[in-house]
This record gives sequence, C-alpha cells and structure tokens, in this order.
Amino acid sequence: MASCLIRTGSESVTLPDSVVQTLLAKGDGDAALLYLALLRHHGTVPPRSLAGELRWERERLERAESSLQELKLIAAAEPETPPAPADERPEYRADEVARKLEKNTEFSGLTAQVERYLGKKLTIADISVLLGLNDYLGLPADVIYLLVCHCTEKTEKRLGKGRRPGMRQIEKEGYAWARMGIDTQSAAAEYLKNYALRSEAVPLYMKALQLPERQPSPSEEKYLLSWQALGFGPDTVALACDKTILRCHELKWPYLNGILKRWHEAGLHTVEEIEAGDRPGGQKSAAPAAPDRSGTNMRKYVQALHRKERGE
Repeated sequence: MASCLIRTGSESVTLPDSVVQTLLAKGDGDAALLYLALLRHHGTVPPRSLAGELRWERERLERAESSLQELKLIAAAEPETPPAPADERPEYRADEVARKLEKNTEFSGLTAQVERYLGKKLTIADISVLLGLNDYLGLPADVIYLLVCHCTEKTEKRLGKGRRPGMRQIEKEGYAWARMGIDTQSAAAEYLKNYALRSEAVPLYMKALQLPERQPSPSEEKYLLSWQALGFGPDTVALACDKTILRCHELKWPYLNGILKRWHEAGLHTVEEIEAGDRPGGQKSAAPAAPDRSGTNMRKYVQALHRKERGE
C-alpha cells in the first residue's frame, strides 16, 4: 500500500539537501531527530535543553549531540558563554516520573537525598521540578543537590533557621546556574565559594544604605552583588544613596542603580574619582581657574611704589 506525505499547513522546517544527505549517510536516527528539534527552535537553544522535549536520557542526548558535532552540523558551545535554556518547560506526567524513579537509580537517590535535606515528602510536582533540572537542563544529580543546599542556606539566612525554599525557587536558581554553565561539581563548588565571599560584604552594603537591621530581599541582594561585581565599594554606594534620597526623597533601588551604572560607564568607581570627575589612570580634571586678581595686584604694586618714593 502506497503512502504519501501529509501536509499540515503549519510552519515548515527546511533542510538543505546536503544536510539531508549527510544525516542519511550517517544513519543515526537520534542525531537526525535532535537536528530537527534544534531547527524547530531556530537554533536558539542548546541541545541539552531539549532532553525533556525529546523525552531522552542525558546520555542519549549527548551521544546525538556528539554525532552532529562530528558531522559539522552544530558547533560546540563556548563554556564561558552558555546559551539560555529553552523557554518551554516540559510538563511531566505521573507515569513518567514514576518510570524515571524506577529505572534511574541516580535520580531516585537524588530525590531521597533532597527529601531528607528538606525534611518533607516530595510530591509528584516537586519531583517534576527535579526531573526538569536533570533531564531538561542537563544538570547532574550531584550539582542539583548542591543547588538545593544553596537555596536552603539563602532562605534560612533571609527568613530564619528551619525555613525551607519552595521548589519554584530552586527551579529558578537552577535555570540561572544553567545559563552560567554551572553543570559540574567543580564549577558549582567554585561558584559557591565566590558567592560566600561576596555575601560576606552584603551587611556592609546594607549599612551603607542605612538598612543595617534586616537582610536584603532576593531582588535587593541581586542589586548589591551586581554593584560589588562592577567594582563599587560600600562608601560609593552610600554616596549614590545620598544622591538618590536628595532627588527622590526616599531610597529607590532602580534610581540608585541607574546612578551607579552611569558612573561605571564613565569609569568612576571610588568616591574620590566621582568627586574629582577623573577616570582611573586618566588625566586629572583641570584645576579650577584662579579668580582674576589683576586689579588687586596692580593696586598693591602702586602702593609699594608710593611707599618707596616717601622713603618708607
């Protein structure tokens, strides 16, 4: 019985004949499927973010990705600037979650570890978040566990001992880690070490903003860490805060952030640089012109001549 191609009328995905021939010659069905999935997203997402959409284990996706790289159909992603994950997050059915727990001992072990650490029984929805981080974003189980611990420490620091993060908070942080390329235990350990060092200075910045009595909110902390990363010390932030209050009559974080961004673009980061209007390593601003004292000096000169004539 003959078959024919059914045209659906939806958006088309076009492959050059040379690409089709290359894929057919390779004979790797998974590589072809992954290439089609990448085309569907117009090449704007990394292959690892398509694990959930394809319903593949990470190892299967990595094999297909390697095949496409060998065929020169995709390039290896730069580790320094990892692309953002896909916008569409897969929804996992209860039977898919159960199958993953049954067949993947590493994932089931991760789930048990997270339950013990958070002190609660995870629901199907909770486990789906972990599954998305693992399958969809490609984060290994050991990295996800460090992620959960990190989110818990942040929550306890902000809300008090014994408080626990929500799974959506963990998921959001996981997306941030994926975008930064934190997908190995060593990368996670390095990030957490640097985060701890930066966080030690947060109370100093809060004091500079005249808010020493409380912990910053997540959005406020994001501002503080970004200012620190730009090279602004607490004293410079205090100066920007003073200018913000004078202008707005209250502390407005976006306005303060705008001041600091303008200073950063001008190459000014210390109070001395800002007050002098100098760029680091550049020429110092011209000293203010001395007032015109020519009239005064002339009078003094004439008076001196008169005293000399009188023999004084």
